[in-house]
Amino acid sequence: MAQVSVSASNGEMTIRVAGRFDFNVHKEFRAAYEQTLGGGSVPAKYIIDFGATEYIDSSALGMLLMLRERAGKGAHIVIVHCNQEIKDILGISNFNKLFNIE
Repeated sequence: MAQVSVSASNGEMTIRVAGRFDFNVHKEFRAAYEQTLGGGSVPAKYIIDFGATEYIDSSALGMLLMLRERAGKGAHIVIVHCNQEIKDILGISNFNKLFNIE
């Protein structure tokens, strides 16, 4: 079972996904960033932490694109702590052109 957790400080929002990042967590993932966007205090930087993420699928890619769209074109979104398999999926999908991947 996957878990999505959120922390925010100094204008940065970190969203951590533990387990499988797939359609089963779409509500939790969306709620993680919507609560801030709806509250009026838009973060200067979004950090998506995949340190505890085992797997992502195409729906996860779609969720990342939705975050990017909702955050706006000027949003700084960084994806961190990817295992090699996730890095490969993001690379094949050309997400390195849309997001900073560290």
